[in-house]
Amino acid sequence: MSFRRLMHSLYAIGLLVCLTAAPVFATEGGGEDPIFSTAGWVYRFINFGVIVAGLLWLLLKKAPAAFHGRAERIASSISEAAQAKQEAERRLREAEGKLERLDQEVRVMQESAQRDAAAEAERIRTTAKEEAAKIARAAEMEILAAERAARMELKALAARLSVERAEAVLRGEMTPATEAALFRAFVSDLGRSAN
Repeated sequence: MSFRRLMHSLYAIGLLVCLTAAPVFATEGGGEDPIFSTAGWVYRFINFGVIVAGLLWLLLKKAPAAFHGRAERIASSISEAAQAKQEAERRLREAEGKLERLDQEVRVMQESAQRDAAAEAERIRTTAKEEAAKIARAAEMEILAAERAARMELKALAARLSVERAEAVLRGEMTPATEAALFRAFVSDLGRSAN
């Protein structure tokens, strides 16, 4: 605290003491009640004025700083609230944009799924046609193979029956003299082939 401030404070305290003590000093000389005397009323008003002036001085000296601090806190709170509001509005716009894009993405995904399903169905149809054609070719080949096998079996059966029939015919016509003639022909063929 500076010397000048100290002097002002001492002066104010002295003046305050004098003004509060003046009614007491004024009543010492007279016999009437100091409370109801004119000087008592004057000193009361002066005391009241001094107290009010002191309170006003304190209020004017300290209040602006307090009000200024309070105003700064309020302004800061308003500024923060404005920033928070801007951030919330930005987030709201982002969310609305995402929601709008989400509808578009869902439509794109549905269209893509429909295209994929149609392509898959076409692929399955093509594969089924190819498989059916393969099965038909395989069945045709089996039928042809079975037909060949049946023809060969039929030929073998016909040959066997022919041989049996020829054997039966030969047995019926074969006599001991025919057998001897055949035997001689066979032996002579062997002799010629040996030379």
